[in-house]
Amino acid sequence: MGGQLEGRVALVTGGGSGIGQATALAFARERARVIAADVNAEGGEETVSMIEEAGGEAIFIKTDVSSSAEVEALVNATVETHGRLDCAFNNAGIGGSMALTHKRNEEEWDSTININLKGVWLCMKYEILQMLKQGGGTIVNTSSAAGLVGTIAASAYSASKHGVVGLTKSAALEYAQRGIRINAVCPGAVRTPMLENGITLLPEGEQQILAMEPIGRIASPEEIAEAVVWLCSDAASFVTGHAMAVDGGWTAQ
Repeated sequence: MGGQLEGRVALVTGGGSGIGQATALAFARERARVIAADVNAEGGEETVSMIEEAGGEAIFIKTDVSSSAEVEALVNATVETHGRLDCAFNNAGIGGSMALTHKRNEEEWDSTININLKGVWLCMKYEILQMLKQGGGTIVNTSSAAGLVGTIAASAYSASKHGVVGLTKSAALEYAQRGIRINAVCPGAVRTPMLENGITLLPEGEQQILAMEPIGRIASPEEIAEAVVWLCSDAASFVTGHAMAVDGGWTAQ
């Protein structure tokens, strides 16, 4: 095991699968005490079991990030358990269906924004309150390459992820002198359940995804997790307000 985050308390939303699960495991490898949150109890408990089997420390708390009461309860439970919150990875999100803007229905639009953008804001709201009390902390939000460039047939998703970038930058400026660093990761194509579901909706399937990636392959969740760990570590002590593309060159085109 490593030790970049030894003794720190790390919260991960969307911790039951994909990037969230990989990051929870990476936090534990770096000797952080992990809180995995997700709406999917089975996945969250699996993450905790994987961490414990590797000799780490973790608990699972079922949470819907679009609910203010549940997010507040999550942060409160974290502090009640460990006394503080040092690192937060606000990663919970959904992809939604593919549809042109004029064909998208209001219910799906609201759901995407509520989870992907409002959910990140709610998490930050309560995390920042705690970090101000204790004198500092680090926050990383999951945006997307689709938060840096436009995407066809994914207007709600892209809008939510662009919003996360704006929220990240604004909050980073607000708390830069209060000991709280706030950044975002912007993954490209990552082999997660969300991507696998999306591939089935594409006419050319996986080849269509690969064609967008200059590096010529799909990332593993662990590759995104390493970027998150670095942003939360002391190695990134002068980095705040940054939307880091971890996208194989997608947005460099």
